[in-house]
Amino acid sequence: MSNARRRALRAWRPSADQMKQWPTVSGNAINGLGEKDARRPSPVFWHPPDTIPHGPVMRFFYAQPQPPEVAEARRARLEMEAIPAAPLAAEAVERSPEAWSAAIKQQAKLCGADVVGITRMRQEWVFEGHTVPQKWIIVLGVEMDYEELRHAPAGRAAAEVHRQYGRGIGAAKKLANWLREQGHDAFGYGGPQAGSFVMIPPAIEAGLGELGKHGSLINRELGSSFRLACVLTDLPLVADRPDIFGADDFCTHCRLCMDECPPDALAPQKQWVRGVERWYVDFDKCLPYFAEHHGCAICLAVCPWSRPGVAENLLVKLGERRARGG
Repeated sequence: MSNARRRALRAWRPSADQMKQWPTVSGNAINGLGEKDARRPSPVFWHPPDTIPHGPVMRFFYAQPQPPEVAEARRARLEMEAIPAAPLAAEAVERSPEAWSAAIKQQAKLCGADVVGITRMRQEWVFEGHTVPQKWIIVLGVEMDYEELRHAPAGRAAAEVHRQYGRGIGAAKKLANWLREQGHDAFGYGGPQAGSFVMIPPAIEAGLGELGKHGSLINRELGSSFRLACVLTDLPLVADRPDIFGADDFCTHCRLCMDECPPDALAPQKQWVRGVERWYVDFDKCLPYFAEHHGCAICLAVCPWSRPGVAENLLVKLGERRARGG
């Protein structure tokens, strides 16, 4: 990137109207930036506005004029959220945990998921003040259309994000209803609303990818160009393992998302967040830009892993690097 381009990106400043809505407390402090002791996450955004300090900023975000394609995609997503739960069958179908896990992964693909993984639910992922009684989480990933995403932060990219959130929610609801029709309670859920727990840590444990410098997952097949949804259940299953293929190391040596981030919200090194040293996106820098652009997703669009056909080549190169001990 040219120095002129970098200066133009860094010149962006949030509007005075938005800044009037910001609380005195830092979103980074709520997230636990700099904390070396483990604790559960605290609600910071995508929760009911009346319950969080940044609620007025959330209202500001939703009050921004939306391009027609964004409004339509959001409406379609809300329709997916309104899909009702199927009646729970009185007689439960019995299978082994291994058989159920295999059947669920097959059915998830039929319901619209592109990738799927399973892991045990952990209370450390649940927001303070919330509860999640289910013992298992089935994590689904749905691919975004790169040709739409690459226009970020324009409206057509924001519309694509909403469309895929909607597709993920639809897949999760269908999968949950399939389980309910076989006599096993299940709950389908998807973003962007935060719900009762953070989604990325269970997705990592379920084998859907590694955390990238841009704060989102990188999947070995879909890159950064996908969205998450999930199904919660008590049905005994078999947990998958994290998939470590080198994305974390790649991010250490890559600067593309950092250089392209208008509010300069991405750091070159990992930071401590609630007892874990990891990549972190500066909330207080990222959200103002996000709130005035119908979302953003620039960092995902420029990520080398997202470009079609690139992930396979990167996997080969990373494998060769590991073989050399590099």
